[in-house]
Amino acid sequence: MPPADRPRPTEPGEPWTDDPYAHALRTGRGPLYLRRLSPPAGLDGIEGEGELLPLDVERWCVAADAADTGVLHRCTGPVLDVGCGPGRLVAALAARGVRALGVDVSPAAVARTRQRGAAAVRRSVFERLPREGHWGTVLLMDGNIGIGGDPVALLLRLRAVVAPGGRLLAEAAPHDVDEHLTVRVEDAQGRHGRPFPWARLGTDALLRAADTAGWILTGRWTAEGRPFVELHRPKPGHHDEHPATAGGPEHP
Repeated sequence: MPPADRPRPTEPGEPWTDDPYAHALRTGRGPLYLRRLSPPAGLDGIEGEGELLPLDVERWCVAADAADTGVLHRCTGPVLDVGCGPGRLVAALAARGVRALGVDVSPAAVARTRQRGAAAVRRSVFERLPREGHWGTVLLMDGNIGIGGDPVALLLRLRAVVAPGGRLLAEAAPHDVDEHLTVRVEDAQGRHGRPFPWARLGTDALLRAADTAGWILTGRWTAEGRPFVELHRPKPGHHDEHPATAGGPEHP
């Protein structure tokens, strides 16, 4: 390619905001990845450094699929979708007449969710949210257990968001993994955003974090290769045996 035709380098954008993620949401297409980066200075290298972890942008930008629908059937409104992305789940709930709100740090995600006729606000989950402590269900799908890089802190935060007795429906990684890492969003041309902390948890690791954060396991199942768990925030005075240590019910 002649030098005049080469793309000019650009300053990496903020994570999930003005980086390649925003472009992918606007077009509805990938490929898009999380690139695993080196750990902070002074720590040993990690296995798989530089690995590209695919992000399923095309699935996020279309209608809810069968696995999603199995999760949505378990929702009791009102529903908060944390890291709602382009809003397929919020839109599906709205179409069923269930009150739902998406929250995402990405302006492109919020805009696309609203274009689908669903409600969304641009906000970090760690900021003050509407109706705190009164949500019937919180959704944590599509790898969003990784938000902030500290799953226990995230799950503790969500306990304050959901109503007593409310539920959290979370998706785990499809592999037995428990890792805290630094990543950046990157496209196939190597354009990328700034590094940020992230986490990847399989079902066992997610349940350990949930137990530490005081959630009660009430269900677990796999659909189309995607594992999910249903967790409940105990009501005041709840003293039953902790189902997470007892194994919990399995659903097909």
